[in-house]
Amino acid sequence: MSATHASYVTSYVKKSALVLTACALTLAGIAPAAVAADKDDKPPATMSDIGGARLAKAGTQVDLGGGAPVLPKDLTAKSWIVSDAESGEVLASHNAHWKLPPASTLKMLFADTVLPKFLKSTTHKVVPSDLAGMGAGSSLVGVKEGFTYTVHDLWLGVFLKSGNDAVHVLSAMNHGVPQTVKDMQAHADTLQAHDTHVVSPDGYDMPGQTSSAYDLTLFARSGLQKPDFREYAATARAKFPKEQKKGKTTERFEIQNTNRLLTGDSGISPYKGIAGVKNGNTTNAGATFTGVAERGGKVLLVTVMNPSSGESFAVYKEAARLLDWGFEADGKVSPVGHLVLAKTAAAPSASAAPKGDAGPAKPDAHAAVTSTSGGSSGVGIALAITGGVLVVLAAGVFVVRKKWPAQKRS
Repeated sequence: MSATHASYVTSYVKKSALVLTACALTLAGIAPAAVAADKDDKPPATMSDIGGARLAKAGTQVDLGGGAPVLPKDLTAKSWIVSDAESGEVLASHNAHWKLPPASTLKMLFADTVLPKFLKSTTHKVVPSDLAGMGAGSSLVGVKEGFTYTVHDLWLGVFLKSGNDAVHVLSAMNHGVPQTVKDMQAHADTLQAHDTHVVSPDGYDMPGQTSSAYDLTLFARSGLQKPDFREYAATARAKFPKEQKKGKTTERFEIQNTNRLLTGDSGISPYKGIAGVKNGNTTNAGATFTGVAERGGKVLLVTVMNPSSGESFAVYKEAARLLDWGFEADGKVSPVGHLVLAKTAAAPSASAAPKGDAGPAKPDAHAAVTSTSGGSSGVGIALAITGGVLVVLAAGVFVVRKKWPAQKRS
């Protein structure tokens, strides 16, 4: 056997073993994040310089000043970034522009693109074609053919349960998946998120679909300018339609946000000050996560892509460590880059205007509720916002309720 052939066989066996291990863990109910990708992958020597020359370099980028804490040692993610959500300063990064599979964190771009197009109160009756084309093993919220859903219900399904079924229904309302992919790519380009190539609106593993820690942070920052986006991302628990008669919901079941830093679960405690944003996990992407948190008026964004430590729920733990570092390092580090602003956007067309009822969305009696115990502040306080339509954990209220500064177009 030639050396080249032997190398090919070894690589094939290794990748096959990773896939089989991931499948076994999935069947056992364990997220296969640690075995999702070949650990021997290396980032490009140079990457995009959007946001600054330092961010184009491979490896960790940080400028520690006097009294600044050192970065956590137990970081194994392929790529990560910590930034100030309001100023846009990048406090530290690691392979920020490495193009990687994004998993369901790409749903942030989907929401930022499609959410403004439909009023919450708009209703849609699901037909079979709406759910066609979903990938095998997709995460689902439980959308049923023949049921009539409000757009509000569908967005809860997207943000809380990462429901690909809800994404596909909203895409169908937006003239179909191909048009939605086109819209998302155009919006990514407007945001200068040039590491992102959209193939599927739900983030499902598809050949050629990529994003980066930098781009995912841009999507979160853009989405957080929108009150509805902030509210959905911060919702811990909600009620979703279970039974209907004559198009009217007669029974609902509870859904919980899969963002464990928001709700706390499986040994993960809610992170103090967390207010969203989105998590993901697929075989090719591993575990991915973008989060926003606030302490003392400082709002930080963190994105972590594909930790390899094997630690249970490593993506949340590494994100929490980076947030802790970022809050402690505030004012003690020099930025290594910045989050760019969006290009000048064209005026919205008639097709981009919200569709549905002409009036404002009406409060839903079955709107989101949080747990009455625990909570990201540790004191178990829940605070209603938007007239009781959504409820968020108290520690994230600053981010959710505050009026974010408008991003000026460059």
